[in-house]
Amino acid sequence: LSTNSGQIGVLPNHAPIATVIDIGILRIHLKDQWLTMALMGGFARINNNEIIVLVNDAEKDSDIDPQDAQQTLEIAKANLNKAEGKRQTIEANLALRRART
Repeated sequence: LSTNSGQIGVLPNHAPIATVIDIGILRIHLKDQWLTMALMGGFARINNNEIIVLVNDAEKDSDIDPQDAQQTLEIAKANLNKAEGKRQTIEANLALRRART
């Protein structure tokens, strides 16, 4: 789980925490299979062997088209290169981080 303070792994009987989720990858082991998702920021709470994840946006790896992802990345890079001013630069950087995920 990508958090604002780095990556964390969660095992049974994990200490209770609440954390901010950063843009990144979530991998979940369910019924002998791994589910991988791209998360676009949010919050997570871990308590009593339960994890609650609330995110702004999420996408399963199987739903991501590699060609679309590459095109989105190229557009994000171009937008960052032509950004003018602080606000456009911040927004372009955020879009680039999302595209890289």
